Amino acid sequence: MNESQQRTDHLSAEQRSRLMSNVRHQDTEPELQVRRKADALGYSYDLHPKDLPGTPDMVFPDRRKAIFVHGCFWHGHDCKAGRPRPKSNQEYWSQKLAENLRRDAVKEASLRAQGWNVYVIWECETKNEETLRARIEAIWD
Repeated sequence: MNESQQRTDHLSAEQRSRLMSNVRHQDTEPELQVRRKADALGYSYDLHPKDLPGTPDMVFPDRRKAIFVHGCFWHGHDCKAGRPRPKSNQEYWSQKLAENLRRDAVKEASLRAQGWNVYVIWECETKNEETLRARIEAIWD
């Protein structure tokens, strides 16, 4: 599709806001895949501890390790799924995605300041079972 054929955003600000509010923040499919793999490997973890900065998706409290499972698009991963940016309403998306990156950095720094090791598992890493297993085992060790 060339630039003259690109779709424009036909939603109002209110409709876009309502749609965006339905994007899941917890129990996403990539997060569930990570949890299933950790369960299969016999690892014990806690979910979404509210008392930690950023409410990590999973923590191994005894090992002081926290995991965030990030969607590649939403958190700006440098992979095929994370690179494309919407062509319409570019200012909004640029600000939105930059704020996500800023917020991620603050959460990670706050956790590290409290003595936690912080890890990110990217959505694209959950697509391959062996890659995911290796990532989780590396974090656990």
